Amino acid sequence: MSLTLQNLNNIRTLRALARELSLDVLEDVLEKFNTVVEEKRNEQSELEKQRAEQQEKINALLELMKADGISPSDLLGSELASGGHQAKKRKTREAKYRFTDANGEEKTWTGQGRTPKPIAIALENGKSLDDFLI
Repeated sequence: MSLTLQNLNNIRTLRALARELSLDVLEDVLEKFNTVVEEKRNEQSELEKQRAEQQEKINALLELMKADGISPSDLLGSELASGGHQAKKRKTREAKYRFTDANGEEKTWTGQGRTPKPIAIALENGKSLDDFLI
């Protein structure tokens, strides 16, 4: 929660702030808050109206489909209607390169993804990637 929202949501803080302001300023702020709240209410009621209209359209289409003997699973196909297809797992790639890290440990890299720092440094210093081949 932002600091401004915390201050607006805390009655003690509001009272402390109100002590420093005149009644005219507070009434002006209240009027602006009421305007913002009314705008938000109108926005939410419009969204609810749109959702209701969309749901009515969906229900009407479902009724037409039922009348024609079509089910939603017929539209999606048997695989999608049953929860989608299984994601294919990729084979793990074998390491192509071997290098020694800063701790002196020997490690490997498949050549995929970000280049390990020791290899990147060696490449900058003129070495070839072929120097690290397994």
